[in-house]
Amino acid sequence: MRKLLHPNASHVADILISRGHHGVIVTREEETRTAAQAATALGIDVGAIAKSLVFLLDDDPILILVSGAHNVNLKNTGERLEGELTRASADVVKHATGQPIGGVAPVGHPTNLPTYLDNALAKFPELWAAGGHPNTLFRSSFAELLRVTAGLAIDVD
Repeated sequence: MRKLLHPNASHVADILISRGHHGVIVTREEETRTAAQAATALGIDVGAIAKSLVFLLDDDPILILVSGAHNVNLKNTGERLEGELTRASADVVKHATGQPIGGVAPVGHPTNLPTYLDNALAKFPELWAAGGHPNTLFRSSFAELLRVTAGLAIDVD
């Protein structure tokens, strides 16, 4: 029997479609909560996974889409963004995105979070990002993610 998309993933698909993306969300049987798990499940380089990470920039939540092969250097990235960058708590992530950690999508949040994309993602012609719920993913590209999120490209190292 075919499974229905989780309501979060369905909402993400609707937002993607409204912004000109194909909106196809894939649900995987195997775990895809981490970039490494998602890359293994899809048979791709971990760097082609766009992790959606919520941070606080001077106490305001922002979203950074980070290559699965990278970690964010809080000091350097905060300086680039002209503020103090800290990791958001799980409660802040849930409140800011309406989505659970391990499934946070680049879109579909209750408010439009300022969004930034790790420049390292640009080297991959095809990217995969979470679809709003654990084990859901969608395919995109760097240029398309910039467009659908109204994001800005930055270096995060």
